[in-house]
Amino acid sequence: MRLYAGRMTFTEPGKPVMSDVVVVEIVLALPEAESIIAVTLEPGATASDALEQSGIYKRFSHLGLQDLPIGIWGCVTDRDYVLKNGDRIELYQPLQIDPREARRIKGRDRDPVPCESR
Repeated sequence: MRLYAGRMTFTEPGKPVMSDVVVVEIVLALPEAESIIAVTLEPGATASDALEQSGIYKRFSHLGLQDLPIGIWGCVTDRDYVLKNGDRIELYQPLQIDPREARRIKGRDRDPVPCESR
């Protein structure tokens, strides 16, 4: 779903520049796929506004996304953060397993590598 609206001006031939709008992406990583939704908003819109307008809450209603922490480009932030053009809103789900424990399990399940005879 990509939606772009607003007044366009051209600074160079064939290179449109959006003005009077803020275009952001909303990203949700799931085990089976990644969902990226582009949203066009009015200047002064917040992360909460973008999440509502994107429809992500309805699309993934079974995940309870309203309670998850969010971030902009990897930095945790509040939902009242005022967005800038090009921001990437990320929804952070809790870890299923500690990454160090996952490596231990993966290593334990591997067959030992035999040493070659010299």
